[in-house]
Parts: sequence; C-alpha cells; structure tokens
Amino acid sequence: MADEVDLPEGADDVGFVAPSGNPDDYTHKGRLKSAVYEAEMARLQEQLVLLQYWVQTQGLKVLVIFEGRGSAGKGGVIKRITERTSPRTVRVVALPKPSERERTQWYFQRYAEHLPAAGEMVLFDRSWYNRSNVEWVMGYCTEEEHQEFLRSCPEFERMLVRSGITVLKYWFSVSYDEQRKRFEARNAEPLKRWKLSDMDLAEHELYIRYSMAKDTTFQYTDIKQAPWNVVPSDDKRAARLNCIRHLLDQFAYVDVAPEPVELPTMRDVPYVRPPMHEQTFVPQRF
Repeated sequence: MADEVDLPEGADDVGFVAPSGNPDDYTHKGRLKSAVYEAEMARLQEQLVLLQYWVQTQGLKVLVIFEGRGSAGKGGVIKRITERTSPRTVRVVALPKPSERERTQWYFQRYAEHLPAAGEMVLFDRSWYNRSNVEWVMGYCTEEEHQEFLRSCPEFERMLVRSGITVLKYWFSVSYDEQRKRFEARNAEPLKRWKLSDMDLAEHELYIRYSMAKDTTFQYTDIKQAPWNVVPSDDKRAARLNCIRHLLDQFAYVDVAPEPVELPTMRDVPYVRPPMHEQTFVPQRF
C-alpha cells in the first residue's frame, strides 16, 4: 500500500515494529499472540488497581493525555486501563466540540475544569492538542490561534507540573497502510461503520498534513517537564501492553490495597414486604 502513495521520509509514524521478545510469543506475521496478550494484560490490570490505591492514599494528581491519528488505538488502551479500576479514581475525559460560549473562552479553560484533584487519575481521550492537530489541519482555527497555542501550551503544562500534577503524554503512532486497513475494516462491517466518520475520511486524505501538524506540535511541546512518549501501534496488542507498562513504570508505587473486611450480618428489623405478584418482572427468556 505504501508504494502507491507518496509519503514523506522521516519518523512521523513508525509503522510496524519488529518484535523483540520471545519469538514463540508472536505469530508468523510478527504480531503478539492472543494468549500471551491476554495473560500479560491481566497481570498489568492487577497492577493498575494497585496503582489506583497508591494514587488515592498518596493524594497524587495524575493527568494522562492520549493523542494520535484516528484508529491509532487510543480508545483501546483507555478501555483496558479503566476496565478494572474505579471510575471514581480513574476517570476519562472526552470532550465534544466546544459550544458557542466555550469558543469565546480562554482556550484551555474548558479543559482546566477536568484536571485531577488529589487522589485522582484523569485520562484525556484527546485534549487541548486538538488545536495544533485537528483544528489546524482542518482550518477550524486561525493561524494566529495556532501560533498562540504553540507559545502558550508549554507554559501551561509547566504550570500544571509546578502545581503538583503529574503530566504524561502518549502519542499513538499508526502507519498509513495500517490506518487504511482499519478504516476499510470499519467500512466493511455494518456494526462498526458508525466508527468511520467524515472526519476520519478527511484525516486519511490529509495524512501528510497531519504529519506536518504532529511534527510541529512535537517541536514546541516536547518539553522535559512533560515529554511526549510515542507508542508504535500497528500491532494493537503490543501497543496496549507497552503503553500500560510504561505508565506503571512512572510511579514507585507499593501494594497498599486494603485487607479483606468482615461482612456484617443482617440486622433484624420488623417489616412485612408487599406481595411479589404486585411487581412487574422482566420476562425470563434466558
């Protein structure tokens, strides 16, 4: 597929990365086997629960930003992170298009209200980086607004770090060939076709413009206080595991999970319930 399009040279989107682990853990195409993935994901999800307790007890404020092209796998890794954790501690923020009022606000204002308080981890499924990627490429912001974002964003993130927020930024990198395969798969399956939006089609057509946007974004915002971490994601399974493992490695957490509690016995309270036939039950078809 790549030889059919004129892609620019460079490391914009890494494409498939050859496996470096045990050869027996991979298919003949070099993709991580399902059984290996499931076993390691179960282990990592247990560690995420332990990290959750650590964030709670230590009063940490953790912000994790997920960015990348459409179909790169951001949603998949977020789903796996939140699968076993509590939404009260680990919550997802995925903001819709700004309202008319929000468009008149300071650009970062509507994002700031979702930042973590003590004992919280917030996962941003896309973030303020919409401005330097989607908005810039699609012409939804002016060149002056784009330039102001590039100036302001590093300072804004430095302020967050100085305030005690841990800022982690992940860019999921998918190649042109792999993105096309995923879009074609969505298009071919009626139950997944809703995932293929007009924005996805425009993004695929403007793949090189998005390359330019990513490169410019990194040039200005890959700062030492909050660096970008690139996750090659042509192999979705490997990408999820690599990202979650890297996330866990950023914290020197220990097991502070609570001990099992003794369940109380039911209190004896004088009470007569109404007859069951007065209730409407769902038909028992299974």
